[in-house]
Amino acid sequence: MPLLLTGQKFRKELEAYGCLAIKTPLEGGSETRLLRRLKIAGYRTQILSVRGLGDPEVFLLKLHGIRPPHLGHQNVGRNGALGEVQQVIPQVHELLATKQPVVLWLLEGQVLSDSELLSLCDVCEKDSKLKMVVEMGGARALEWQSMRNFINQ
Repeated sequence: MPLLLTGQKFRKELEAYGCLAIKTPLEGGSETRLLRRLKIAGYRTQILSVRGLGDPEVFLLKLHGIRPPHLGHQNVGRNGALGEVQQVIPQVHELLATKQPVVLWLLEGQVLSDSELLSLCDVCEKDSKLKMVVEMGGARALEWQSMRNFINQ
């Protein structure tokens, strides 16, 4: 249990690798303790789900357009069957505006492909303030490793 009391080993590996794959016990609790320890260490944190993420780099860091879901009978003459494109602000834009380092805790990472997971690693390498922790499923005990090692297994 010393890990859950200090979280220093977790934080040092997060700073070294930038992007970690983590497996947590299904009963929960350990991830919130680690998030609390990261906040105490000076990180800003945000929890996101990866479902519907699309291109991770664009979704997290760049202004991008989305189309609303098609809801049945609509006026085809004005915008076709696709709907209007709405511009969306990047998810971490405001968090990166400060000088504090940022940790994104991404839930349900097991639905992402290997190329999407690699693009998350690349995003962390481009911006040294941004770190990511991706939950890759459950385990009996808390375990983590660098995302690149997790993909290569």
